[in-house]
Amino acid sequence: MREPGLLTARALQAACAAVRPGVTTGEVDAIAEKVILDGGGRPNFKLEPGYEHTLCVSVNDQVVHGIPGSRIIEPGDIVSIDCGAIVAGWNGDSAATVVVPDPERPELVAARERLSEATAGSMWAGIARLARASNLNEVGDAVETYIETHPDADGEAYGIIEDYVGHGIGRSMHEEPPVFNYRVRQAGPVVKPGLVVAIEPMMVEKSPETHVEGDDWTVTTSDGGAAAHWEHSVAVHKDGIWVLTADDGGAAGLAPFGVTPTPIA
Repeated sequence: MREPGLLTARALQAACAAVRPGVTTGEVDAIAEKVILDGGGRPNFKLEPGYEHTLCVSVNDQVVHGIPGSRIIEPGDIVSIDCGAIVAGWNGDSAATVVVPDPERPELVAARERLSEATAGSMWAGIARLARASNLNEVGDAVETYIETHPDADGEAYGIIEDYVGHGIGRSMHEEPPVFNYRVRQAGPVVKPGLVVAIEPMMVEKSPETHVEGDDWTVTTSDGGAAAHWEHSVAVHKDGIWVLTADDGGAAGLAPFGVTPTPIA
């Protein structure tokens, strides 16, 4: 699964680099699709029944599953991009959030950057726990603990989206088991070599209550609060873990947690 993981990473990096004022979400989608096709893969989101795009691009109060199109990106927007590729029957899945600079609203930008950084940090905390975990649901405990200890500028904890969680990934993009972003009572599956999961916390400024928009895809916060989404696909193997959708296997993101990823032999 390393090849689809790295191709997903390249497409996501290109998409994130394209996010700037005046660009449409549809143009960002086209850039990612070209990278995937040129790399010998296919956009696996297009294999989801009823979905016709390479990316999900969610802006501001949109949490996840935003449909790319004519929406123009504006200064100060917080843009979450979810991307996936399939190569030789195997899947990659990854997401990242970009905050567009706005010199006229520095406080807004700072608040949204703080939200994105906390969400990304919670993802890495979950991945780091996976490296040491006996059971999969320890990941959710690590994610929630990180969010509790990294509040907003007013000391308030960010909301954790519970209706949408991570998942197993392999021959299909979405497989069992679920990967929770919060504490649950059950221990969950045993963590052992061969497990590959997508860890993807989604955090919001205020209430985690959401609704699905009229397009039957886009998930939006009910109170209008901004959202952030980060995701990596991670493999557990006999020698450790490896982040399949990161160029360095996750080394930089895991370093603050004292975890060193091990390449797959």
